[in-house]
Amino acid sequence: MKSTMGFLFSTLVGVVLSVSAFAASAQENPDELVRKSTTEVLAALRADKELAAGDPAKVEKLANEKILPYFNMPRMTQLAVGRSWRDATEAQKTALINEFRRLLVRTYSSSLSQFRNQTIDVRPLKLAASDTEVVVKTVINQPSGQPIPIDYSMEKSKDGWKVYDVLIDGVSLVTNYRSSFATEIKNTGIDGLIKSLADRNAKNAARK
Repeated sequence: MKSTMGFLFSTLVGVVLSVSAFAASAQENPDELVRKSTTEVLAALRADKELAAGDPAKVEKLANEKILPYFNMPRMTQLAVGRSWRDATEAQKTALINEFRRLLVRTYSSSLSQFRNQTIDVRPLKLAASDTEVVVKTVINQPSGQPIPIDYSMEKSKDGWKVYDVLIDGVSLVTNYRSSFATEIKNTGIDGLIKSLADRNAKNAARK
């Protein structure tokens, strides 16, 4: 699961790289946005060898400016923390969101270099005018190995469609984090989880 979760972050950019698409095309179907964005990221990886190799500075800049703004980080963090979220103070919630965001950026940065000659198929989506939440289904085709189904849970906001969860072969990203977060909270409380995330992020930053 760990290697698959790592590969996930090298494919997430396919959902949200296109700033103009998400910012200016809120009426465009989410599956079309995904398809358009995957085309752009593949072109970016081919054009920039340092980015494709996972250059930390370039990948973090890409993630912070072009990717994570199109994730609903408060909702993702709430889902990952689970029941304990309601017991957290506003200051603790803000700290959790910030540290979880940093964790995702660093995980993404360290795993982008795994992306090689994969291709991405986006399944057509039946979208009703009243839909505000959808699941965009994609398949990652690998040169060798079985295809990997990846589903993106997305919601429509005033700023366009945003991702709030990702399922790899049916396994949820936020649920995967929830189990480890729950253990940390049980042992050391919410502040302990915040400290654990901050310490992990600090160690990751020191490895640059």
